[in-house]
Amino acid sequence: MTAFSRGAAPESPASSDPLAVLGTLPGVADSVDSVRQAVDRVYGHRVMRRRSNEITSEAALRGARASAALSGADWPLEEVRRRSDFGADEQARMVGAALRLTAESGQLLSVWRQSPLQALARLHLVAAGGVAPDDTVGRPRRAGESVADEQWAELPLPDAAEVAARLEGLAGLLLAGSSAPALVVAAVVHGELLALRPFGSFNGPVARAAQRIVLVGSGLDPKSICPAEVGHAELGRAEYLKALEGYMSGTPQGMAQWIAHCAEAVRLGVRESTAVCEALQRGAA
Repeated sequence: MTAFSRGAAPESPASSDPLAVLGTLPGVADSVDSVRQAVDRVYGHRVMRRRSNEITSEAALRGARASAALSGADWPLEEVRRRSDFGADEQARMVGAALRLTAESGQLLSVWRQSPLQALARLHLVAAGGVAPDDTVGRPRRAGESVADEQWAELPLPDAAEVAARLEGLAGLLLAGSSAPALVVAAVVHGELLALRPFGSFNGPVARAAQRIVLVGSGLDPKSICPAEVGHAELGRAEYLKALEGYMSGTPQGMAQWIAHCAEAVRLGVRESTAVCEALQRGAA
């Protein structure tokens, strides 16, 4: 079962749609509204009418850079922009994985809608192929297998049986559909994948790519111009970890804290792309 089923959702006839129940937690509706308003404003920017493809490309680059930074490869944006070789060392491989994931996420919307687990396997293959041991790539970890994501080492690691059960539960909820706002669904997907760390490597980048797929596929950010990864990086690893611990607690307060954190990350991503729009309008980019 997923983390939110251990106590976040109060007893309710809506328990058949636990994602929707999360939308009723204190403060969540305000987070959803503030994100929608921010996204609507950037989509209404005059530059978006003429140069949306440029904004999408720049958001992808900045989002990938930020996702890699959250996983320990904190390169300057211009270094990411100019490099073409991402196999030289561990940090370069992480940056390369983040760039590949960002590109791949836009190609997986139809797969995600039909089989979230297949899409996740593909994301891990894109991130870890040629980097991690071949027999661990593109599949959840098995009993006794370790996880290489040291940045989450202080968090409890579910065993392989729990991972399998909770992945199936998450996929079932996604396939069943929900009336929950896109922000809530994206936050749960992101939090559950970080909590489970289902793969032997690259779990953080995969979780953030999955969040991006949900935000795009839901219609909240159809052109993928609101890089939440930038916001998570700006808020910092300590706050990211604190909010994730709230998610993992399964309490209403902890879940609401995580959703609010994800909302703030999206708003900061919107601010980043708004700045890009303004720079293009001035002719400075």
